[in-house]
Amino acid sequence: MTTKKFRTAFIAHVPDANPKKDRCKIETSLYELTSILVKDDNQALEVCEELARDGIHSIILCPGFTHKTIGKIIEATGEKVGISVARGDDPSTRIALKAMEEAGWSKKE
Repeated sequence: MTTKKFRTAFIAHVPDANPKKDRCKIETSLYELTSILVKDDNQALEVCEELARDGIHSIILCPGFTHKTIGKIIEATGEKVGISVARGDDPSTRIALKAMEEAGWSKKE
């Protein structure tokens, strides 16, 4: 009996990302998680379209995605891919933003 894995991906915005090389996969016999870093929304859209063509079941987006971009991703991936967004509460968001700023994210273009 062949078991089909649940395949999901996490997409995160990172100022100096290259989605062709900044990715990794973790898997068990039942689950496959691919993490991919993208520089901007255009790269994210391309990656999500690629993942949909490859049969991904679910995509989780980092909190930096706007509603407008999420809508474009939903439209591009079709009805067979679940799209979720990771969101934190206000204190958690402030902590994360401070850490990103301290790491120099605002300086990268």
